[in-house]
Amino acid sequence: MSSEILINSTSYETRIALVENGQLAEFHLQRPTERGLVGNIYRGRVVRVLPGMQAAFVDIGLERTGFLYVDDVHISTTDLDARLFKRQNPSEKLEFSSFLPDTDINRSPGMSIDDLLSEGQEITVQVGKDPIGTKGARLTCHITLPCRNLVFMPLTEHIGISRKIQDEEIRKTLKERIETLRPAGTGFIVRTVAENATMEELEADMECLLLLWDEILDISNKTSTVPNMIHEDIDITLKSVRDLFTDEVRLLILDDRETYEKVLKFVHTFAPKLQERISYYQGDSPLFEAHGIEVEISRALNKKVWLRSGGYIIIETTEALSVIDVNTGRYVGKNDFEETIFKTNMEAVKEIAYQLRLRNIGGIIIIDFIDMEEEEHREELFISFKEAVKNDKSRINILKLSEFGLVQMTRKRSCENLSQMMCEPCHYCAGEGILKSRRTICYEIFREISRRAKHHSSTNITLTVHPRIADMLLKEEETVISELEENIGKRLSIVANNKLHIEKYEINWDI
Repeated sequence: MSSEILINSTSYETRIALVENGQLAEFHLQRPTERGLVGNIYRGRVVRVLPGMQAAFVDIGLERTGFLYVDDVHISTTDLDARLFKRQNPSEKLEFSSFLPDTDINRSPGMSIDDLLSEGQEITVQVGKDPIGTKGARLTCHITLPCRNLVFMPLTEHIGISRKIQDEEIRKTLKERIETLRPAGTGFIVRTVAENATMEELEADMECLLLLWDEILDISNKTSTVPNMIHEDIDITLKSVRDLFTDEVRLLILDDRETYEKVLKFVHTFAPKLQERISYYQGDSPLFEAHGIEVEISRALNKKVWLRSGGYIIIETTEALSVIDVNTGRYVGKNDFEETIFKTNMEAVKEIAYQLRLRNIGGIIIIDFIDMEEEEHREELFISFKEAVKNDKSRINILKLSEFGLVQMTRKRSCENLSQMMCEPCHYCAGEGILKSRRTICYEIFREISRRAKHHSSTNITLTVHPRIADMLLKEEETVISELEENIGKRLSIVANNKLHIEKYEINWDI
């Protein structure tokens, strides 16, 4: 598979496109005013402990408090002993340790959130998920520090190997190398890109991560202000180089000289063999236009996606889940109806897998395929879908087709999807997506006037409405207005005002 990474950098925005076989596969965006928080480490303060939810809210200095679940809490045995002593001796004043556990303490069965944390307690946390919608950031005390080949887990004594490295001999060799290199009591995960890494490359990564951890500890111990950020993860450009620039990527193209120099320096440190694949773009047309990326991004914001056969899928995303509906559309097949449905569903499988990754849709996803009667077709569809999502780096879990022809799945969500990043709710409908019909609004007005008429002695009413409502009242509802005037014994004057929202109106009872 031939891949390229294109990076378009300006002072106001950085855009990153991963292109696979000439098609946009992933798109990432960062603006200075909306920079992501995942990976940042904060010294925060617990503001609320919720035993009923087995969670706590932690102030880390953001607009909304972060959410910390009990399984993500990691405190020192010294702090735990101090908390138990405090419960037995409430009048005693105790200080909690500043940062590191002296020995590991993980939640044991029966240990509640209020056994571990209390309001006002200072705690060090890392952002695992950015704030999304109305939800605050998801936090964890299990710190992880990623590098090119390794992920460092300073508070966990564990060695893990990426599941995508399937060769058992390679897995065994990598584990032995990490066991030889790592300091006692620390943990590391070997990333997929490290499958062919040398001992020297692994050692260089490990040394870099250990130095970074020492620096974080030093800053934490000197920090007196809480809440406060004690470590900021690298920006999106370097993250993309670290996480996307694998051996399969033949070219990394940048259109900004300063960013180009920064990336060269980064790659020289962590993956010098990749330097020759980095290119500075100097073409006449903008980088993304020259490669057709702008058009692909625009398409990725549409709800309807057409399939080559003439069928289409509809993608609807809510705060709770995303729903994808498959339709035959213009595709009518040739002879067999069941075969027409099967072909449409199979084509949709590939497109859905592509759109989930491109749009970065996460959380719970429900896919409504067209009903198929043959069990063989249902099984083939399920197998094909699992195969289609293999290239997706996010963790995915797919259940088999239900009796209603639905596929239920989850895709790990760590940040906002493409639509949330690039769009905002309609200022007119407030994100509802629909408005009351004009006739519904007209009849709402009639009921309001009828209800209030008996409380007013005036004989004239001035009704101010949106021009589209005025047009319907004066034309299609003219007879109803005459009947209303006769019933209430008042004269109704209609005034159009295009500054009014179509659903809003004003009723003035003239004296």
